[in-house]
Amino acid sequence: MRIVRFCSAVLLSAFAFAAQAKMVHRPVEWTLGGTRFHSVLVYDDASSAKRPGLVMVPNWFGVNDEAIKKAEMIAGKDYVILLTDMYGANVRPQLDNADQAQAAVKPLYASRALMRSRINAALAQLKAQAKDAPIDTARLAAIGFCFGGAAVLDLARSGADVAAVVSFHGDLSTDDASMAKHIKARVLAMNGADDTWTMKDADKFMDEMRQSPADWQFVVLGHAVHCFTEVGENSPGCKYDAKVAARSYALMHAWLREAFAGRD
Repeated sequence: MRIVRFCSAVLLSAFAFAAQAKMVHRPVEWTLGGTRFHSVLVYDDASSAKRPGLVMVPNWFGVNDEAIKKAEMIAGKDYVILLTDMYGANVRPQLDNADQAQAAVKPLYASRALMRSRINAALAQLKAQAKDAPIDTARLAAIGFCFGGAAVLDLARSGADVAAVVSFHGDLSTDDASMAKHIKARVLAMNGADDTWTMKDADKFMDEMRQSPADWQFVVLGHAVHCFTEVGENSPGCKYDAKVAARSYALMHAWLREAFAGRD
């Protein structure tokens, strides 16, 4: 009887702890160049153990409920994620309004220097959150999707001190291929074999990486088109693929584990 009571007490304590734990969504704001940015720090507070920090740049629709769900899924108990606003707090394209999204990204593609300054500011803000969140600042990386892939690749090209960057169906282009010589991060880019939007730059991207000191890998995922991680997308040339998405996330986790090894 005592054993049963003891076990019941342990189970009740475990359930109570689980009930208290939750996925944190903490607003993080900063101002750069007169523009105010509103990002979201996402992590599971079930444990206070330090874990890697990731800058995550979503697709061109930016920070929204769908992007937060994706950040939660990736963060799990493994990472603290700064879901990054690249446009400014007053620019929020409506989901599925491609014209608004295109208008939002246009200034950043027109000035890659502006893109690099904003993504580097986000990295600095992620580091700053370590005083209040369980971030191991020795293990930092960046991941991005579609437009976000271009942003994190530019973070690497800028010479940012991160262990790795991972691009999912991201834009591979650059305004200055010579910047690749500054790369310190391990670079993983994953694109669909049938992605007509990004694969046109595949050969140039590989040539760029060959000239860099980076440990890099370019993975072409068969039969996949653009948007293969974007749940709900189902249009010609931009389609979610659950199987390919799962493979790409597995590759990401393995890439990050290897990049973080020995950095505790």
